[in-house]
Amino acid sequence: QVQLVESGGGLVQAGGSLRLSCAASGRTFSSYTMGWFRQAPGKEREFVAAIRWSNGNTNYADSVEGRFTISRDNAKNTIYLQMNSLKPEDTAVYYCAADPVYSRNTGSYEYWGQGTQVTVSS
Repeated sequence: QVQLVESGGGLVQAGGSLRLSCAASGRTFSSYTMGWFRQAPGKEREFVAAIRWSNGNTNYADSVEGRFTISRDNAKNTIYLQMNSLKPEDTAVYYCAADPVYSRNTGSYEYWGQGTQVTVSS
């Protein structure tokens, strides 16, 4: 059974940093794309960042480019989202997702975690 378990969310002041983790289990993800998405209250879920597990290729939403970094640890089967220079508009539930296809499309992802709350105060 595939499981994606996020952790690392919390409350932080604007300008601060957080690192989210997503521990993946239940299958081999070496050919998968791992993505981070977020959903703010009253808004649709949106793409944040993605990484191709096999070669480390990354892709970012314009709104986080230069502030967020997605990375992976093959030995731990874990991906990370380092978030710096956080803004109040980054407040959302952040989700980890996995799919064989490299995509920014929310609907393309097969597996999802339960989400972790990130709140940025002004």
